[in-house]
Amino acid sequence: MTLLQSNKTLPEQLGELGALVTEVWNTSFFDINTGKIIVALAIVILALLVRGLVSHHVLRLLARLAKKTKTEFDDHLFAAIAPPFKMIPIIVGLFFAVQVLGLSGNALTFGANFMRSLIAYAIFWALVRSVEPVFHLMTPLGKALSPAIMDWTKKTAKALLAFIGGAAILEIWGIQVGPMLAGLGIFGVAVALGAQDLFKNLIAGLLILAERRFNPGEWIKVDGVVEGTAEKINFRSTQIRRFDKSIVHVPNAKLSDNALINYSRMTHRRIYWKVGLLYSASVDQLRAVQQGVLRYIEDNPDFANPPEVSTFIHIDSFNDSSIDLMIYCFTKTTNWGEWLKIKEDFVCAVKDIVAEAGTDFAFPSRTIYVEQSGEPGGITV
Repeated sequence: MTLLQSNKTLPEQLGELGALVTEVWNTSFFDINTGKIIVALAIVILALLVRGLVSHHVLRLLARLAKKTKTEFDDHLFAAIAPPFKMIPIIVGLFFAVQVLGLSGNALTFGANFMRSLIAYAIFWALVRSVEPVFHLMTPLGKALSPAIMDWTKKTAKALLAFIGGAAILEIWGIQVGPMLAGLGIFGVAVALGAQDLFKNLIAGLLILAERRFNPGEWIKVDGVVEGTAEKINFRSTQIRRFDKSIVHVPNAKLSDNALINYSRMTHRRIYWKVGLLYSASVDQLRAVQQGVLRYIEDNPDFANPPEVSTFIHIDSFNDSSIDLMIYCFTKTTNWGEWLKIKEDFVCAVKDIVAEAGTDFAFPSRTIYVEQSGEPGGITV
């Protein structure tokens, strides 16, 4: 065809231009009409624009409506499903784009499976993200169990939903998950033999949760292993922040098999001293110190008293260079900083009590006796 020949009239030339456009429009590309491809692309672009409008206006409106309710559950739920919700315009746009293309044969099967997979992905993505607000709603149950158990249950629920979603998508594409799992049985045995430590730590983590040895946020100590604040109990190891602010990941088995001290569950904090007094102190002075310390503890609201705790203030023993007064008592607070302040005040009070009794503290000393022997110049030590 000769385009825009000079001997033709303008209407004829415009007719030829229209025919050219129609010819290009109907040209096939991979057996798909070019015009249909352009329309499908336009639908996808329109869907992207609608997605932007949905994100900017619709979601903001729904968020404001959710905030007006008395409960916070809908706020958390909406925040969780908002990203999957943004996929709806894309899914609708792709659906109509596929319809416009008029696919057939293998292309039609692929397009249908792709749409099903996209819908399944959006649904299970929303379900996985919904686990968080659902467990937030179950916070009172966490008090009855423990925060760590709730955390493990939440992670397990997310993993289970993600697995089911992945299996559903594979089934859409004709990949049978059941035979795959059965075929992995022998391989799984070999893996299990090589991953004994992994399963041992997993079981140890379950025992820690079942026994409620500690919860995140508690101060724990295992001699020769670690001391610090537990932050997160994972499937294999526990994350502990030491007092120098460094992070230590300790295998759960070491926290389950060894003796563990949980300082956060102390009801009181102990003070245990041996105070050495001079041997030259009289019995009355010793008694005055003992009674003065006891009165201080009984009158001070920072200290706990019997029968809540045991309190012992006694003249205890003869030491090498002192008569020892044993002080055994408990403060009401378990906070380390507050305890240090109470102990500091107590030290000053004991010093005043000893001074008021007219005696003093003993310090390690050694006495050497020199005796003159009968021989001139002879000295016996």
